[in-house]
Amino acid sequence: MQGCVFSIEEFSVYDGPGIRSSIFLKGCPLRCSWCHNPEGQRSTAEIVRSPNGCIGCGNCINSAEKKNGETVFTLESIKNCPKGLLRVCGEWMESGALCEKILKNRKLLKNGGVTFSGGEPLMQSSFLFECLAGLKGQLHTAIQTCGFCGEDVFEKALLSADFFLFDLKLADGAQHKRYTGVSNEVILTNFSKLAQSGKDFVVRIPLIPTVTDTAENTEGIVKILKENGVSYAELLPYNKMAGGKYKMLGREYRPDFDEGMTVNIPKEIFDKNGIAFKVL
Repeated sequence: MQGCVFSIEEFSVYDGPGIRSSIFLKGCPLRCSWCHNPEGQRSTAEIVRSPNGCIGCGNCINSAEKKNGETVFTLESIKNCPKGLLRVCGEWMESGALCEKILKNRKLLKNGGVTFSGGEPLMQSSFLFECLAGLKGQLHTAIQTCGFCGEDVFEKALLSADFFLFDLKLADGAQHKRYTGVSNEVILTNFSKLAQSGKDFVVRIPLIPTVTDTAENTEGIVKILKENGVSYAELLPYNKMAGGKYKMLGREYRPDFDEGMTVNIPKEIFDKNGIAFKVL
C-alpha cells in the first residue's frame, strides 16, 4: 500500500523509549486551535514556502490559486520562485519501501525503535498496519495518537503496535469540541481500551494557556487518569512559535485563546492526586 509521509525524523529521543525513527503521516481528524503541525492536517501533499531568503517578488503568489479564502500554492509557484523556497510537503511511499528505509538503521535503533505520528497516523490505518506488520519482530514499534478513530481500528492498533503515546487534551466534551472540532467521547472510550489492554503507554497532555492548563481541566484529566489506573503523565507546554508554519502554508493562524499568557504548570493538582509527571 501507499501512504503520504510528510516527515521522517531520525534519532529522536522524545517519541518513545530509546533512540527512535519518527514517521509523520499526513491527515488528522482534529483541528486543534493550537496545532503545532498544520502541515500534517490535510491528507494529501501540499506546497509550503520558506520565509527565509524571500525577496518579495510575488512570483509564487501570482502563480497561486484562491480556495475557500486561502492562498494555495501550485507547481507553477515552485517553478517561478527564483530562490527555490517552495517545496512539496508530503511524499507518497509504499509500505515496503518505508520499512526498508527504517530498517537500514536497525542496529542504531535496537534499544529504541520506530514511532508513527502525524497528523494522526490512524487516519491512514491500512497503510500504518501494513508498515507495522513489515516491522514486526525486527523493531519496537509505537503509535502517537489522539485516539479519535473507530473502535475497530483502535482495537487492531492495540494488536499491531508495542507502545502508545496517547494525547489527552480536554476532559469536558463541549470544550473539547470547541477547541479541537470533535467530541472526545470515542477518544475516552479508546483510552479506556488502551488502559485495560496491558500494553505499555504514556499519556501526554498539551498545556495551552487558559484552555488545557486550567485547574478545572486538570482536575478532569486527573479524574480520567485515576479511573483508568494511570499514575504518570507527560506535559507538553505550548510553543509560541507554532504560528510560523501557517504562513508557510499560506494560511492564517487564528488561535482561540490568548497565546500571550504564561502557561500554568498545575503541579499541585497532580501532586495531591498522586500522579507523577514530567514536563517535556
